[in-house]
Amino acid sequence: MMTAVPEAPERAWIVGLPKAEVHLHLEGCIPTPIADDGSEGPPAPTITSLAELLSHLDRSCGRIERAEQLGEIARLVSQRAHAAGARHTDVIMNPSHWPHWRDRLGAMVDALDGPFAEAEQDGGATVGLCVSVSRTSSAAEAEELVELVLSLDHPRVVGLSIDGNEAGGSHNERFARAFAQAGRVGLHRCAHAGESSGPEGVREAVELLGAERIDHGIRCIEDPALVEELARRGVPLDICPTSNVVLGIVADLASHPLDALRRAGVPVSLNTDDPLLYGIDLVGEYERCAATFGWGHAELGQVARTSIESCFADPDRRAQMLEELDRHLAL
Repeated sequence: MMTAVPEAPERAWIVGLPKAEVHLHLEGCIPTPIADDGSEGPPAPTITSLAELLSHLDRSCGRIERAEQLGEIARLVSQRAHAAGARHTDVIMNPSHWPHWRDRLGAMVDALDGPFAEAEQDGGATVGLCVSVSRTSSAAEAEELVELVLSLDHPRVVGLSIDGNEAGGSHNERFARAFAQAGRVGLHRCAHAGESSGPEGVREAVELLGAERIDHGIRCIEDPALVEELARRGVPLDICPTSNVVLGIVADLASHPLDALRRAGVPVSLNTDDPLLYGIDLVGEYERCAATFGWGHAELGQVARTSIESCFADPDRRAQMLEELDRHLAL
């Protein structure tokens, strides 16, 4: 007997689905018209690798010199979240990409905070910032960044992240002290792993860095024992399907391990990573995955639930979002 394929949910239902986005880079949310002189910058190149992506982000962020530019980026992030039905967004920002701001982190956070707060007051998504260490940083540089974040004591900053190219070794042991320092004072911790690194990078991110969430993490599929462990421990993976295809981590969406990981019991969420570079939005990621993997309302609801449960919003906010999700799924 053939198994019935769930009817594909309509876009309007997906938009209305309460959800969070937990893997979104501020660096990938810069529209081309935001240049210091108001003119358009060069179009984004065709990006096919992580190295090309990181190089483009350096050039793009280098054009952002004024607080007003940062404020406009923040407003657009909030608008996109609202349009996608995201109730909360954890935004990753890596100071190393921002030459005009890397030594003025407090001013950068303040410039982003105002527009985020205005959007929240108008009923938009709540937003948390995760300041990210670069994989190329030294142990001392990582610890200095954590010290700086702690000295800001800014409620907008909710977590510590680490990103960058792990090819040639993730060197997680180098960053263990910085992440332990962040954990001791209550900062959340997430880490890119299992993208340019294999399953060992995922295991190290959990065991050495104390990561509560793994950004990407999909190459854990290469180690069945690790998949079983992630499922048992309930470690969520913040998966960005289109990004993984564009950067050549997987050949195409149909061969993506997302659904296999979900079926194995690993908590997974859908995210856009660098949406303006890939020309995507969060709703589109839900739509494409539903169409490719035969997901219906139940599967999309499960993914949305993971996104909320794993986000770095405060507990009361998460509870509120989960109540909204239950009401939506009961309709």
